[in-house]
Amino acid sequence: MNLITDPWIPIIRADGTREKIAPWQIAEQQNPVMEIAAPRPDFQGALYQFLIGLLQTVAPPEDARAWAEKWQVVPDAEELRVRLKKIADAFELINPDGIAFLQDFQMPEGEQKDIAALLIEAPGGKTIKDNLDHFIKAGTVEGICESCVATALFTLQTNAPSGGVGHRVGLRGGGPMTTLLRPENHSANLWQKLWLNVLTVDEAAPASLSVSPNVFSWCAPTRVSDKPGSALLPNDASIDWLHVYWCMPRRIRLEPGNDSGICTLCGEECAHLLTHFRTKNYGMNYEGPWVHPLTPYRYDPKHQAPPLSLKGQQGGLGYRHWLGFVWKDENNGDQAAVSIQSFFEQKSRYLSDDQNIGIWCFGYDMDNMKARCWYEHHLPVVSVDQEYREVFFSFVGDLIASAKDAVKELRSQIKAAWFSRPKDAKGDTSMIDQSFWQATEADFYQQVHRLAQLPADTRSMPANTALEWLQTLRRNCLDLFDHWSLEGEAEDMDLKRVVKARRFLDTNLNKAKSIKKLHDKAKSTKEVA
Repeated sequence: MNLITDPWIPIIRADGTREKIAPWQIAEQQNPVMEIAAPRPDFQGALYQFLIGLLQTVAPPEDARAWAEKWQVVPDAEELRVRLKKIADAFELINPDGIAFLQDFQMPEGEQKDIAALLIEAPGGKTIKDNLDHFIKAGTVEGICESCVATALFTLQTNAPSGGVGHRVGLRGGGPMTTLLRPENHSANLWQKLWLNVLTVDEAAPASLSVSPNVFSWCAPTRVSDKPGSALLPNDASIDWLHVYWCMPRRIRLEPGNDSGICTLCGEECAHLLTHFRTKNYGMNYEGPWVHPLTPYRYDPKHQAPPLSLKGQQGGLGYRHWLGFVWKDENNGDQAAVSIQSFFEQKSRYLSDDQNIGIWCFGYDMDNMKARCWYEHHLPVVSVDQEYREVFFSFVGDLIASAKDAVKELRSQIKAAWFSRPKDAKGDTSMIDQSFWQATEADFYQQVHRLAQLPADTRSMPANTALEWLQTLRRNCLDLFDHWSLEGEAEDMDLKRVVKARRFLDTNLNKAKSIKKLHDKAKSTKEVA
């Protein structure tokens, strides 16, 4: 199967038809493709990144104006097919004697593994040997169709966590967050959803219309990393910038499938069911300041350490991440993905006012080699005048900073109500934080939309905004304290300790620097514009 010329990507068309298409068909205008229909959420995100990578590789717009033209009018599908065909030789999935997509160029030997090991959540060899595969059992995935194998292979290579000695992590680090812009109206087709995340030639690199090892590293012998000094740095002359979309940290070679059967993942009948692959360690070792354009990063304010991709975290995603995912969070150095920064700085002005855009963020929460959870969340995006943008995001930062201090105090006092020695108490208390973020999320976005409506020359947060947000924090903190501290059996409680902790919570909520800052704004009787 060739991933450029053959139909393999599961999609839904405008009339509800489900089928599989070749990549170039995303530009078909008659009964257009509306959405990808992958059998797993991580595959859904991976196929989006795969198609964005293809568009960025072979058809990047020259500038923002050219980008806007193709946003408004989808280009001819035949033109896209011709461009993609020029790199088709690099996208053969099974090719025992030649170049194969995201697979080691020359690997005659290697450890044989079950095809299920391509899945990030699959238990490792030691876990299976020690009979510790309690939640995700070994042996449940016996055979996978070529379509699902191609997606699983790309998912693993672009998200690769640590996999043991010499089994390298991905270019973005293990389990990175991905943030994609998405139209929020249901009439948007797949082309528009993908095109929002494509950079211009001015920002990135010209198109690559040849099978170049500088872009597709599997088209040449792998740069193994079994010796010191073999790490791959972003300024390496042998690597094109476009390689960030096609990184290959793992040395893998798929073994052809000979038998037909039902794919364990998608449930479809398959003529060639794949059951095994071979792998070796010491693949490409990415080090240094790599920046993937679809991922937010945390930057060292002293510029001494390379940027770190933001990862999935216990407790999920929410509005506490909004600032770092949409623009930048000055408090911790988080910055939005390059593609999102580009949209705000160059492209957003070409969209009509009624075109609502959101951010779809997703990724694994990894504990080294173990996948603890898959998270995804949709965040709204608001439009503000460019001259007001820095001030607006500063206001939003004040709201988020005060919420973080409030939940910290809430968690501390709930533990004080639960335990006589709260500092010595161990255990997971993330459910307290999560309940707070969920309870205050609607109010947060309400305030964000109000702030976005202010005149462009506004330079001070309105007093009523600060006051309402402080009331939201206090009300929810006290309500959640009552819920968590009083939910157990009465005879198990120390009510005196509970009352004391609640009193401290009520008092200490006013002591945090970020909350004091909002109190000062709330006391203002005059809004400065």
